[in-house]
This record gives sequence, structure tokens and C-alpha cells, in this order.
Amino acid sequence: MNSELVEKIARAVLYEGYSLYPYRPSALKNHQRWNFGVLYPETWAAAQTGSDRSYFQMEVLAVGGAHSRLDFTLRFLHVIEHSAGAQCWQEAIERSVSIRDLSINAIAYSPHSQTLSFPAPGPDDAYRQESLQAEVEIRADPVQHGTFRISIRVHNTTALENLTRDGALLRSLASAHAVLAIRDGEFVSQTDPPNPLREAAAACDNVGVWPVLVGEEGEHDTMLGSPIILSDYPQIAPESSGDLFDGTEIDEILSLRILTMTDAEKAEIRQSDERASEILDRLEASPAEHLMQLHGAIRGMRSQSGIDLGIPSGAWPEAPQVTSARISGIDVKKGDRVRLRPGKHADILDSLLDGKTAIIEAIEQDYEDNVHIAVVIEDDPGRDLGEMRQAGHRFFFSGSEIEPIPGGNSNSEPGL
Repeated sequence: MNSELVEKIARAVLYEGYSLYPYRPSALKNHQRWNFGVLYPETWAAAQTGSDRSYFQMEVLAVGGAHSRLDFTLRFLHVIEHSAGAQCWQEAIERSVSIRDLSINAIAYSPHSQTLSFPAPGPDDAYRQESLQAEVEIRADPVQHGTFRISIRVHNTTALENLTRDGALLRSLASAHAVLAIRDGEFVSQTDPPNPLREAAAACDNVGVWPVLVGEEGEHDTMLGSPIILSDYPQIAPESSGDLFDGTEIDEILSLRILTMTDAEKAEIRQSDERASEILDRLEASPAEHLMQLHGAIRGMRSQSGIDLGIPSGAWPEAPQVTSARISGIDVKKGDRVRLRPGKHADILDSLLDGKTAIIEAIEQDYEDNVHIAVVIEDDPGRDLGEMRQAGHRFFFSGSEIEPIPGGNSNSEPGL
């Protein structure tokens, strides 16, 4: 098992939705938790009409025998209510408990049951945290010779008298998920099981979590019971430098929006949740090259029929290099001033940019020999971002949509 890969994915699942942009406690969307996989007290879950539940159930197929052993880890966030003066917000601490060295043969004969307790600390004027109790049951049922269905059920048994959402969250297992590892055996993909076990895999009843294989692709020794539906062998993009608590979002967009916050907004973040403050500090210390890495990457290519073309991401042929283009009898190049005349009027930007003076940032040619003029707007306050090739400040036009400005370049040939 590649424990580093497993930990990265499990941590991303643990903190998904922990705090949402703009990460300020005063923001309406951060007045309550948005974590996936919350196991509420049974009293609260029973009183709701939606998908709130007090338990999750994970079922997977395992191929093994008398020597096969299971290691189970439950991870979740224990919510804390934090107050500072008139301001109040919720934070969380990580909880983890492991049950190791379970014999598959033993739990096939007698399921393993265990009570878990997470006591609250003593009274504190700044924090409020409630005690939690949960039950775990792990069993194995033979499916066919050498194949077992492993069932794990985690149930929040915490008592709750005051039926309010905030009260229920303080007594909940937030972002609850399971990591299950096997020794001397292997797990069967629940997403793409082999044909002989397809029917048995379909009979597995997963509630609140979805089991996926994690680790190096091709390994079958670790399963993640995720409250978010993932594919087998999920990965964190190598360009991502740390948590943003929104793994399904685009890092580049969130990073740019965070960096453009006002000083007052940044101060509020730094005075509240420590993890949100770490995001801000990390991004402000990141070099410009990091933002460029977030702009996009090609990891491989498939044909329209889905066949892998076998071209590694670092082996793409170089695009044709173009240093100048001839427009209206005038050669233009990078750094020259031009006037924009959008001809397609495809969106509001075409109308807004019509007549604007721009500076050529690059001249690019695609693999079909089409020439594109990349420009930044001369009076754009964010022109430096365009020069860094950032979206929203750098625009592409065809040669027919720009007018060279006489005297705006060194190769002017008026009258041609």
C-alpha cells in the first residue's frame, strides 16, 4: 500500500466542504457546515425528511483465506463551536480510530462489534464541544469459495435532546469515512468487478459511502469508503499545493479570488479559523510560477473512440513558432500596439473591447496553421496578470480583428 497516496485522498475527503470561499465566518455560506458524510445523532436524522442519516454502511468483496487480515480505520471531524466576543463560528478537530488485525475467518463466524467514545474536554469560555458515542460492526459473509463480502456499519449513537441543527452538528461525525486494508488477500473493484463476481458486487449494499480502490493503480489492498462518489485510484493533481477545502473546484480560480480579497476580508480570516488562515498565508507566499502551473496541464490523449494513443504528457510535438504576422501590409510582433476590431460579436466582451488599444503579448499558430494574436489591453489595471497569461486579462483575436497602429511598431510600412 502506498500510504502517502492514500493519506492525500483521505485528507481531501475529510476536509471537502469544511469551509467555503470566501472562508470568512461572516459569509452566509459559512454559517453552517457543508461537509459531506455527516453522521447525525439518530434522533435528529429520524426527524428529517431529506438524506440526513445516523450511519453509513460499506460493503466490498474480498478474495482471501485463513491467513487474510483486515485493518480498519474510521476518520471524521469533531465539530467545535468557537466564540470570540460577538463573533461565533464552527471549527473542527480530526478524530481517528483503528481496529487492526481482524481475521476474515473469525468475523465470518462472529462479527466484531466495538463501542467508540470521544469525550469532550473540560469547560472553556472560548470553545464548546460535545461528547460523541458510536458503534462499529465489522462482519464477513462467504459469497463463494475464497470470496467474502466485508460489511462495515458505523452508527452515531450520541444522545440528543435539543433538536436544532447546530446542536446536532456538535454531536455528529462530520466527513465520516473509512479506510480498509487487507493483508494476504485483495479487494475487488466495486466499480468494475470481474465478470465472475459482477453479480456479487452488485448485491453489495453501500449506504452513505462508496468504496473505491486507492493507492498505486493496479493495487488491490486498500479501499476507501468515501462519502463522495469517486473512481478507483483517485489522485490529487500534483500542481495543487495544499488544501482549499473544495477538491471539486478549480484551484486557479479559487487562488486568484482569494488573492484579490480586501485587507479587511483577509483580517477577518486570520482572526478566525486557523486552517482558513493557513490557506491565505500559503497563497500570499506562493510565487507567480505556481499560478501558472495551475492554468492547465495535458496528462495524456485519447482518440474519440476512447483508445489510448500512448502519447505521454511530456512528449507533445512543439507548436510552430511564430514571431511576427503581416496584417494590412504591416508586420506586427510582440510588444506592438494595435487597435481591436472584433468581428464576431460573440459576447459582450467583443462590444466592450471594440476600439480599445492593445499590446501584442504573443503570436501563436495552432496545429491547423491558424494564426492567433494574443493581446493585453493597454489601460487594463490588471495588465500584469495578462502578461502572466492569466485568464480574463489576455485575449485572442484573428488577424482580421486587429488594426496596426501607425508608429506603434518598428516595422511599419504605411501605404502598403
